[in-house]
This record gives sequence, C-alpha cells and structure tokens, in this order.
Amino acid sequence: MSDYRRAYVAGGSYFFTLVTWRRKRVFSDQYAIDALRSAMHKVKRNRPFDVEGIVVLPDHLHCILRLPEGDTDFSGRWREIKKACSRSVAPISDHRRERTLWQRRFWEHAIRDRNDWRRHMDYIHYNPVKHGLVTHPGDWPWSSLRRCIALGWYSPDWGAEEPERVRGMNLE
Repeated sequence: MSDYRRAYVAGGSYFFTLVTWRRKRVFSDQYAIDALRSAMHKVKRNRPFDVEGIVVLPDHLHCILRLPEGDTDFSGRWREIKKACSRSVAPISDHRRERTLWQRRFWEHAIRDRNDWRRHMDYIHYNPVKHGLVTHPGDWPWSSLRRCIALGWYSPDWGAEEPERVRGMNLE
C-alpha cells in the first residue's frame, strides 16, 4: 500500500487530474460534458468552490479549484461530483455496485504561489494541443480558456506556440 499523503491547505487552490476508468473516451460527446457540468453545479450549491481553470478531454480532466477560507475538503467534493456524474453517464454498476466511469483516485497538487498557479493554468489550457485534439488551444470547446481571455488573463492569440513554462510538464 502506498504512503501517499494529501496536502490540505485551508482556502487553498489545487490543481487536479481526474482520469476515466481504463482511459475510456467518455467525454467525447455533449451529453457526458453536460452531466459533468451539472454534477459540478449541484455539488457547488452545497459545498462551495471556485473553478479557476478547467479542461475536459475525452478520457481525463484537469482543473484548478479554490476552496472557501477555512475549508480543506476537496476529496469530499470530488467524491460527490464523480458520483453525480456517474449516475447520469454510467447508470449500470458492476459486481461491486460501482459504476465504472472514473478511476478511483485523483491526483492533486496544492498551488504554492502565483507562478505555480500560472504554470498549471497554462498546462490546463494547452492540454488539448498537447494531445493532438486541436492545433490552437482556443479551438477546444470544453475549456475555460475563452472565459480567461474575457477576464484579461490571456491574450486571444495565446498558445500559438507551446508556452515555455509547460514544456516537459506531464501531469497525466
């Protein structure tokens, strides 16, 4: 058994990677994307958080969430999001009464500072290009890049070339 320990920072921002079961390309259609979006909104109503950046690819997602001051329970939020999404997308369960939509665990990284936040935001938004799904990050429909451009965090032509700060990063 691994000795992995999660880093809990009250009110912190975290980068997450969640992967589908056996890398099935679940999020290739609008129905599954809408189910994920609905699950996130449902959980957010009861357990607030802010999505600072997100990209949903066919077999995984990356995002940065910020928790409210004094709150560290990102694991509970992801458990509820995964359950709600699974009920819609994978209504049939296996012999253990589990739905095989998501891998059981997820990977998280506590964002340390502004530079760390920016590196991970860039990684999120450049990820569809990295995986060969589009040639420009702004062309991927399931990304927060357009919202971030509207907020002035990115220029409209951002990502024409691979950003230097994401070269060599592999957070899959």
